[in-house]
Amino acid sequence: MLDNPITRVEKLQVQFETKDGTVTGVEDVSFEIYPGETVCVVGESGSGKSVSSLSLMRLVEFGGGEITNGKLIFDRKQGDSINLTEANQNEMSGIRGNEIGMIFQEPMTALNPVLTVERQLTEGLRFHKKISKRQARERAIEILRQVRLPEPEKRLKQYPHELSGGMRQRLVIAMAMACEPRLLIADAPTTALDVTIQAEILALMDRLKRETGTAVMFITHDMAVVAQMADRVVVMYRGNKVEEGKVEEIFENPQHEYTQALLAAVPKLGEMKGKSYPEPMRLLGTENDAIVPIKDTDEPILTVKNLTARFPVKGGLFRRTIAYVHAVEDISFDIKKGQTLSLVGESGCGKSTAGRALIRLVEPLAGSVNLDGQNILELSAKSMQEARLNIQMIFQDPFASLNPQMQLFDQVAEPLRNYKTLINEDINKRIEMLFDRVELPRSFMRRFPHELSGGQRQRVAIARALALNPKLIIADEAVSALDVSVQAQVLNLMMELQSELGLSFLFISHDMAVVERVSHRVGVMYLGRIVEIGSRSAVFENPQHDYTKALLKAVPIADPRKRKKEKDLNFKPIPSPIHPKGYNPENSEYKEVSPDHFVLTTDSGY
Repeated sequence: MLDNPITRVEKLQVQFETKDGTVTGVEDVSFEIYPGETVCVVGESGSGKSVSSLSLMRLVEFGGGEITNGKLIFDRKQGDSINLTEANQNEMSGIRGNEIGMIFQEPMTALNPVLTVERQLTEGLRFHKKISKRQARERAIEILRQVRLPEPEKRLKQYPHELSGGMRQRLVIAMAMACEPRLLIADAPTTALDVTIQAEILALMDRLKRETGTAVMFITHDMAVVAQMADRVVVMYRGNKVEEGKVEEIFENPQHEYTQALLAAVPKLGEMKGKSYPEPMRLLGTENDAIVPIKDTDEPILTVKNLTARFPVKGGLFRRTIAYVHAVEDISFDIKKGQTLSLVGESGCGKSTAGRALIRLVEPLAGSVNLDGQNILELSAKSMQEARLNIQMIFQDPFASLNPQMQLFDQVAEPLRNYKTLINEDINKRIEMLFDRVELPRSFMRRFPHELSGGQRQRVAIARALALNPKLIIADEAVSALDVSVQAQVLNLMMELQSELGLSFLFISHDMAVVERVSHRVGVMYLGRIVEIGSRSAVFENPQHDYTKALLKAVPIADPRKRKKEKDLNFKPIPSPIHPKGYNPENSEYKEVSPDHFVLTTDSGY
């Protein structure tokens, strides 16, 4: 690390003009970033993390913001310093992409869907470096190899939609690194990624930083990622910096109560070792509350046998079916009353399709789904509607699952009115009780979804799922997009409700630390099959299948002294789940390695 910082943020203040008056996004923030250093900026949504990064790029103005105070001193390649707050847009266009690169959270919005990978990669190179088309292409192939994108020559001709999520994120990193910037800003680049792809991306960024001496500003709310990446940590809360220090100091001896609360809310892999049942998290302020384990029963509520779901692939002049996506292939499991079964695995493994197939949002090809003695797959449309009284779903994105034009009261009341389970005054009382239960003020009943935060919207979605007193709730990535403290509150709420009402959950997630915290049993999915299933302790403490071991190995640990190294990560690319018409896969056969712990013996493709 050199003596002079690449970037100095001094007393930054950013304001936004809204209908309700002036809102301060960043109030008073100062920090420095040195060459070859990663500074992680952490905090919850709305703390001002992203606003600070967009100010450095001078993109905040395009979102209605204005830098009203402070300096942003940037040390340029030529050796001179510039105050970015005073730079005009012409100067900034020479700095953006060239000297300051940025990786955005969602790669699909950062990439142009109608331009090839080659065009998007070479455009910035030719503009900033004034090189020929051929030289730009050679540099593009070189940087794609650097980010370990397979077959770079082939990828250049492709469009963003032809790449997987992990590949797109690598492409965005390649674009940000192409001109060898002095400062790289990464705005939550791994939030939506699977644990294995996330581990690879973090290792890749760390290697590129070491090789090029680039300074990195990494924005995230994932404390395990902070432990993996950071040299120093800046903690933000409501537009202010509340704490700053070396990563080890922040994790081992946090001083500010907000930092302490943030770390207390992080589920850590391994902290449930030796415990037979899930337990709510002990959050700050609840130290004296008794922790009651969530015990399950032996009474089966759902039995799934040989469930198979495939999607046709059309092609040719007449759009005939030429192949099938084998999304779910011959899976079997059961859930008992008061029990949580978690399905884990990478994107595309079939876990969400399995959840949707249970309530026939996706029509299965074969198998049986027995809910309380009734085979759901044999029911007529009318009978199926009645069956959904007992099985409800919480979706990943509450904003997409709530109607933006309806008040929250009407959204929670809608299932009660549809099923005519309650009338008028009883409906009012029931909804008031539900809002109390999910700890939302009753005044929120008259609000619309856009007036709530992400965590509050997810609580409304939970209230709606509970409205009909279901026996089983399918939670599909229900907490993945939430801040760490809100996530902890929502998880505790779900476990409380489970304990009180005897609810059963099918919990679908790729967050292994969360799964370990909430599960009685765990099923690991790969390429449409369950490759391992058993009690939570058996799967986490004694994994048998190679894929389960790789998955657990990839999980970042919220301890800066236990960092993953790139050489330790060796993941195989996932084969295509598309098979031609007429392909008949083998049945799923399992070996019982210990009581109620089964491992797939059929070829899983891994």
